[in-house]
Amino acid sequence: MQIIKSFLLGIMLMIPFLKAYASELQDSASFGFDTYTDNNDVQVYSPTFSLMKTLSKNWLVGVKLRVDAIAAASIRIGGSPAQVDAQATASKQSGFDDVRASPTFLVAYEKGEHSASAGIYYSNEVDYIGQAFFASYTRELNQGNTVLGIGFSQSGDTWSPSNNRQLEVANRDEQKIDFSFNQLLSPTASVQLVYSYMHSEGLLSSPYPYLVQDDTFIGFEKYPKQREGHAFALKGLKYIDEDNSLNFSYRYYKDDWDINSHTLSAEWLHDVNEQWMVGARIRYYSQTGSNFAKDIGTYTTNDPYVVVDYRMSAFDSYNFGIPLTYTPSDSPYSFSLSVDYYQTSDNNYIQQWFGESNIQAVYTTFRVDYTF
Repeated sequence: MQIIKSFLLGIMLMIPFLKAYASELQDSASFGFDTYTDNNDVQVYSPTFSLMKTLSKNWLVGVKLRVDAIAAASIRIGGSPAQVDAQATASKQSGFDDVRASPTFLVAYEKGEHSASAGIYYSNEVDYIGQAFFASYTRELNQGNTVLGIGFSQSGDTWSPSNNRQLEVANRDEQKIDFSFNQLLSPTASVQLVYSYMHSEGLLSSPYPYLVQDDTFIGFEKYPKQREGHAFALKGLKYIDEDNSLNFSYRYYKDDWDINSHTLSAEWLHDVNEQWMVGARIRYYSQTGSNFAKDIGTYTTNDPYVVVDYRMSAFDSYNFGIPLTYTPSDSPYSFSLSVDYYQTSDNNYIQQWFGESNIQAVYTTFRVDYTF
């Protein structure tokens, strides 16, 4: 499930979990259902449920449960050049090819100009255990017009491959720290600056995919055992008038694998009336390849690193989406729906693996929020 999980995260501009709650903590519940379908016979269905409960004026606790159910033809019939568990790094289950339930527990505190939150995440599969801890703190200054924030997360994964492969290293540890600066520029405009530092070590590839070239087994997917990255993001919000607003963002990322990426996104939102809101969004992503990815067909059995995942090579991607929100009058409920289309540029790694020159996908999100 690692590749699909990373994709679903990668299609959004990730910013730190620094100010996730409104200035007044309140009880709420939500239910969502996400879907993903692409031209490589991959289908993902992800119901989610969350419940937030205030313990007092200043304290809130919450739980979120997400279930990912994946059907992937390459898992059932084998891919080329790799076969086992290519789309997802969970064990095969009856019904769907992969099913995973992952709960998250969190607590939030807010008093005056200070806000803090912390939580834990856990995922247990037959061949994989994932767990993480995250925390954040924000401080409002200048009568709330300026907000400084810091966020930290620590995650650890452990593999027990279902193909009985003996791993030199079976663990992966990752740390991330975010610093943010939010500034209200005017009554109708605000800007946010974010710097993120990321460090990973251990098994940074999947234990399943392998490369066969000219009927010769080259080796399992293998990457360096450490990775260090830096990201810089700029986000802005502009209210055009009482019915229209514009969000925009730019993110630059670089790491010591020589991967450099640029992400540009913009979203326009329009209030049709007091109940309905509709919008449109666009996102462009571009990255260079890692310094150990080679041209398809040029790998040898002596190469120290082997790449199967196209995300280690250079590619571009585009995303177009339409969000829709409906909030009935005098109702505690809110309904939101979005539909997005995603496409990558032509890529030899995608062609080698899927038999298609690119990835074309449609993903949807439906959510019901209830405040009580």
